[in-house]
Amino acid sequence: MPTATQEAPPAERNGTDLHRSPRLLRYLTLVMAAVLLLGVGWTAATLTANRTPGDESAEAGFARDMSRHHAQAVEMAMIAYAKGQDPAIRQLGYDMALTQQAQIGHMQRWLQEWDLLPTGTRPAMEWMPDAVPVGPDGLMPGMATREEITQLHEAQGAAVDQLFVKLMIKHHLGGVHMADGLLKVSDRAEVVRMAEAMKQTQQKEINELRRMGLADG
Repeated sequence: MPTATQEAPPAERNGTDLHRSPRLLRYLTLVMAAVLLLGVGWTAATLTANRTPGDESAEAGFARDMSRHHAQAVEMAMIAYAKGQDPAIRQLGYDMALTQQAQIGHMQRWLQEWDLLPTGTRPAMEWMPDAVPVGPDGLMPGMATREEITQLHEAQGAAVDQLFVKLMIKHHLGGVHMADGLLKVSDRAEVVRMAEAMKQTQQKEINELRRMGLADG
C-alpha cells in the first residue's frame, strides 16, 4: 500500500498535469481551431473552383465570343494556306487554322459541360469589364468586315500574302485584348489556362507576321 510520501502512478500524474496547465489547454484549443479553419477554407475553395459558370458569366461569354472570333481567323488562315504565294505564309496559315479550330472545340465542349447553349442572350463583349462596343455588323475587336474577307478570297499571288498579314495582325490584336479581359475577371483554371495560351501564341504570331514586312506594303 503506497504511503503519503510515495509518488502517484503515472496515469494520475498526467491527468493532474493536464488539468493544472492552462497554457497547454490554450495551445491545444488553438491547434484545433486552426485545423477547423483550414478545413472550412479548403471546402470553400473547392466549392468555388467547382462552381459551374452561369449563362451570363464571363467564362460563358468568353467561350461564345472567342469561338466566333476564332472561326473568322480559321477562314482567313485557310485562304492563306490555299492561295498564299510565300511558303512561310502558307505554313503559318495552316498552323493557325489547326490551333484555333482545336481551341473552338475546347470552348464548345465547355459550354456543353456547363449545360449552356452555344449562343447566349447577352450582346457580344458585354462580359468584359471594360467592354468595347461591337463594330458594324456586330464585329468584335480586330475582326475583318465581310468586304475585307471578300477581298482576301478574290486576291491573287502576293496580294493574298499582303492582305492576310494586315488582317491577321489586327485580328490577333483583338484576340489578345479579349484574352486579357477574361484574365482580369476569371479564376476558373481551365479557362484561364486557355486564355493565357491564346495570348502567348497570338502575340508570338503577331511578331512573326510583322517580321515578314508585308503589313504596310
